[in-house]
Amino acid sequence: MGKASRRKGKENRVAKDPSQQPAPFVARPFEGLANETDWVAMREIVPSATAKVTFEVDGAEHEAIVATILPMAWPGLRRESGEMMVALQTGGGSGDASRDVAAQLIAVTQLEPGQPLAAMPPVSAVTPRLQDMLTSTSLEPTVHDTFDFWIPEDHEVGEEASISMEDANDSIAPTFKLPGVDSAYWVLIGDRAFVRWVLPQEENKATDALARLSASGKGRMPSNDDDGRLLGAFRACGVLTPVWEVVTTRLPEEQRKPMLELAAAYEEAYASLDSTPLDAEERRARNGIVSRQITLR
Repeated sequence: MGKASRRKGKENRVAKDPSQQPAPFVARPFEGLANETDWVAMREIVPSATAKVTFEVDGAEHEAIVATILPMAWPGLRRESGEMMVALQTGGGSGDASRDVAAQLIAVTQLEPGQPLAAMPPVSAVTPRLQDMLTSTSLEPTVHDTFDFWIPEDHEVGEEASISMEDANDSIAPTFKLPGVDSAYWVLIGDRAFVRWVLPQEENKATDALARLSASGKGRMPSNDDDGRLLGAFRACGVLTPVWEVVTTRLPEEQRKPMLELAAAYEEAYASLDSTPLDAEERRARNGIVSRQITLR
């Protein structure tokens, strides 16, 4: 084929419609949002929580409740009152969780009162992201002991629904948001208690800071007891969530002071990375942390 023929072929190509193209993968989908780490926590590690957001669709402002999970694993619903809800912990989705949730918000605005969003709406390369839609300037999760928020207070629940609710409530691991430190959550799983802290920094530098903290002997949760061991970390939504095991005899409220001390030590370790690279012992500590990492989604 001559050059002229090849040039003509290129000229005749039809540009691909972006609305028919899949959403591009985004490793850190909630980056740029206020309280990014709480978005990650609600999507990945907190069983039952809600938060209010405001957003704009076609020039109109709306309010919705973002929840961890909704009944029947619905991605969203519109209550009889008109109140809108969307879930963060849903199956499927695209390679960009921000576009997924944005699509859910758009879809629930189109529902009739009392109608659920039974399936995830389609997402493409032109679907807006939360960063394009949200008008609220913060995310303030309320952690719940149960899934009772599924049912409005003035709504009567039948026997079958009541049994289903009880089963769901029995599956919840008791979780408590620790005050004073962003996105730190205490959780009781069986007869063991843990603190999970979603870190806001880029995950590689966060891992370096944890390694320095661990090598310095300050990686344990400060305590009078021999506990607070750093077990490892989750990787999710482009950030790191280290996990410490703590004694079950201390109430979650009593973890505030140790958590503040640990956070201060971590921030000091992180700040020192700009001037001092990891030494051999710290690199060994880093390898140990990386070997115990688990990637969520």
